Amino acid sequence: MKCPFCGELDNKVTDSRLSQGDEMIRRRRECDHCSRRFTTYERLELVLPVVVKKDGRREAFDRVKLMAGLRRACEKRPVATEAIDALVDDIERALVESGEKEVPSAAVGEQVMQRLRELDQVAYVRFASVYRSFKDIHEFMAELSQLLTNQTKQGDT
Repeated sequence: MKCPFCGELDNKVTDSRLSQGDEMIRRRRECDHCSRRFTTYERLELVLPVVVKKDGRREAFDRVKLMAGLRRACEKRPVATEAIDALVDDIERALVESGEKEVPSAAVGEQVMQRLRELDQVAYVRFASVYRSFKDIHEFMAELSQLLTNQTKQGDT
């Protein structure tokens, strides 16, 4: 591992511990050259399917891109960063477990929206408004009405 401060490759691990539900290892390292300390994270490399976009393009699943979209949707909402991380972990796990080599972007988007609806309804509406790119206010209002209807049904049980 290259030192981020001086660029040397020689360093030693001073501490290792599990983090994020025992699915990642956090390592504290010390550079042998400049003696500065830094942290690295090691996680299992998963074989994720390729995402097929609406226009037919194929892209590798991008965790960072999904996290950025979710963070924007959850901005100024009482949603913990750990909850967003867990949501993305769940999506990744579901994609790996599906065993598919390719998955439509619509399927990924629907999974995200389903989980986000349970997490925070305002963030869900924000994400849906971008993801579904409503053509007019009537489509947007129909989605809100459906959300309110579902919430009322859940409150009755």
